[in-house]
Amino acid sequence: MPTPFLSSEEYDERAHALYDEGKYDEALVLLREAVALYPSAVELHVGFGYARLAREEYAWARRSFDDALVLDPDHEDALAGLGEVLLKFGQVDAGVRTFERTITLGYDDDVDLMLQIGRALFREGFVDVSLAYFERAVANAADSAEAVACLGYAQHRLLRDPEAIASLRHALALDPQFAEARVYLANLMYDAGDLDEALAEFEKTSPPDHWDELGIWRLIELKKSVYKLDDTDGELKPWELRLIELAGETDDIDDLLEEVEQSLFEQDTADLPEEKEQLEALGTLLTGLVTQHQGEQAEPTSTDVLAAETTHRVIMRDGTVFEGTWVAIVESLRDARDAGRPLPEFMAAEARRYYGATGMSVASDAPETFLRGGADAGMLRIVR
Repeated sequence: MPTPFLSSEEYDERAHALYDEGKYDEALVLLREAVALYPSAVELHVGFGYARLAREEYAWARRSFDDALVLDPDHEDALAGLGEVLLKFGQVDAGVRTFERTITLGYDDDVDLMLQIGRALFREGFVDVSLAYFERAVANAADSAEAVACLGYAQHRLLRDPEAIASLRHALALDPQFAEARVYLANLMYDAGDLDEALAEFEKTSPPDHWDELGIWRLIELKKSVYKLDDTDGELKPWELRLIELAGETDDIDDLLEEVEQSLFEQDTADLPEEKEQLEALGTLLTGLVTQHQGEQAEPTSTDVLAAETTHRVIMRDGTVFEGTWVAIVESLRDARDAGRPLPEFMAAEARRYYGATGMSVASDAPETFLRGGADAGMLRIVR
């Protein structure tokens, strides 16, 4: 039931507090009540827009920002929100022009606004445009570690690594406790081949500072290499536990796509049971004939036998260990996650999942290349 004793400003403050806590549903309920009481309150429409934007309800968010701009065409927060929505809809030119209007109106000295716009552009891949907004933020707040770090992130994405490293070091000089910037700098030093500096920066972080597995894998490998630690060393335990935590934080969309893909595969195979059995029988027969023919052609050498029996050890991100030949490891991994699926299809599906998680392409044509590619992508570790 509406609470008419609250002013529009009080409604706005309460909704803003809920938004900051990530309680978007509750914020929307409160804002809906508030807008019904104070339909001309611009801030309430703006708050409505940002709550919708946080819930990825872009059409509704645009309507709220449009309503706010009808009431106040020069409202800077409404312009910034509308610009972000336009980017989401692919209306890039219109979005950029909307952002530029905040500059025309003289809001380029609003550091928080410049950072907000810069991040929106950065997230959508318009890094070169975002750089100008981060530069404006730094120009107006040279002592802001956050602004300087954002400048460094954009410089890195634009392949200006020396400048990025300098910016991140400056940000850390301003705020030595800025964990996000330190993790980023450590990864940059690692990529640059300065492993000693990378380890020095990594060691100034703690497991909760990391929200990406890559940095933790790199830290573990550097520690093992420099300090000669084995896999069971207690010093690595907190980092391995953090890896397990991060591995459990799956993306809802990825999970849904995986379920749909698996459902379609099961449906396809269920529709053709006889054909599937015939193909499997034919495959077994052909494999037997090839093996028989190869046996008749030549006896295996001692080197061949040794290669076939080489045992490898692989550790997954959740700590699960698999041992055996490359083929045996992939088969065990398949049996643990997707029993019954043909090995090539399993590797192909996993390779797609790896790409979605890391952006790195992983070959799926053979067990060894699949596992080595997975290790390069940071999805697993090959111990031997």
